[in-house]
Amino acid sequence: QVQPVESGGGAVQAGGSLKLSCTPSTYTITRRCVGWFRQAPGKEREGVASLWTGNGFTFYRDSVKGRFTISQDNAKNTVYLQMDNLKPEDTAVYYCAPRATQYGGPCRPLVPAFEDWGQGTQVTVSS
Repeated sequence: QVQPVESGGGAVQAGGSLKLSCTPSTYTITRRCVGWFRQAPGKEREGVASLWTGNGFTFYRDSVKGRFTISQDNAKNTVYLQMDNLKPEDTAVYYCAPRATQYGGPCRPLVPAFEDWGQGTQVTVSS
């Protein structure tokens, strides 16, 4: 069972920054489509950003473009999500997950194609 491990969440004021880490323990991130997702109370889980680790191609949802940056460190087997200029509407539990290997095509953070969700990390942004 693949269980990515998220960390780095916390409580910040609007305009602040956090850097989330995703360090899976049972697979390597090499040549994988890895996504960051979030789920706010009472809302569906949504894709935030994705990264094809083979060539560094990234994708962001419109609401986080210019504020969030997804990156990788192969030596640490870690995918990061740098979040700057945080807004109250970014408050959610954040998850990372790998896309299931049977899916191909462009690497996009589409929830149904991803698997092995971890516990997530809480991000709370106050106004």
